[in-house]
Amino acid sequence: MTPEPRLRIAMQKSGRLSDDTQALLKRCGLKLNVSDRRLLAHVANMPIDIMRVRSSDIPGLVMDGVCDLGIVGDNTLEEAALERALMAQKSQYIRTTGLNFGGCRLSIAMPEGFDYQGIDSLNGLRFATTYPQLLNRFAKANGINIEFCLLKGSVEVAPRVGLADGICDLVSTGATLEANGLVEVEEIFRSKASLIQTVTALPAEKQAILDTLLPRIQGVMKAKESKYIMLHAPKDKIAQVSALMPGKETPTILPLAGRDDLVAVHVVATETFFWETMEQLNALGCNSILVMPIEKMMG
Repeated sequence: MTPEPRLRIAMQKSGRLSDDTQALLKRCGLKLNVSDRRLLAHVANMPIDIMRVRSSDIPGLVMDGVCDLGIVGDNTLEEAALERALMAQKSQYIRTTGLNFGGCRLSIAMPEGFDYQGIDSLNGLRFATTYPQLLNRFAKANGINIEFCLLKGSVEVAPRVGLADGICDLVSTGATLEANGLVEVEEIFRSKASLIQTVTALPAEKQAILDTLLPRIQGVMKAKESKYIMLHAPKDKIAQVSALMPGKETPTILPLAGRDDLVAVHVVATETFFWETMEQLNALGCNSILVMPIEKMMG
């Protein structure tokens, strides 16, 4: 008996993207059976397998067609694509959708006291980094010559022990740089997580699974960025109220029982809804203004 085709997704085994990825898949309705000791996790309610690996392995697994999909940081993805292209290996992939977690930046940082006068100040220096291809691309684009030493961890200590003049590493809050006496001087790449897909055509059975999963992922992403707003508004101020509502959706106007002067206004907002906007609505005579998170969206 031929086994049922199963979509295979590569994700980070542990680290900053692992928890967010698991949360995303669970919000998409996938029942995960994840164990720290197992690299392959099975989804109980859909024909999907989750391969849990190092982040640096995910791009190659997708580019080589071992996994159908992968969730990985753009920094890791771009570094791998540049390296594989340099080595004449497969480097093609489809960036199916950007995800709204895993935000960080790849930056150059120098020791406190370094007299930074612009990019030319970096010419001829040596940098410790985990991302040599992205660093080299930045250097070439800006016409400077640099050296680098490749480190897979503890990059921040390199200047202090005399291994390098500065570093090129991921920055989130900057607290680690400050703790090691470093100052961020140039941002060279901004990153979030992405869902990527192999360029190899999927069999019809796997494509059907993807066609179910992808709208769910996009719906979760859209819901996370949106708010549901409800309020009561004076009937004669609908035009002014609608003009203040953020987003592109047309507000829904509903009658209120026993009130001829007020109507209920409902809208999904995909932009930030500020306190100032609420105060302006209140000044127009609106009341019962509610701003609520949305768990799922579709369509």
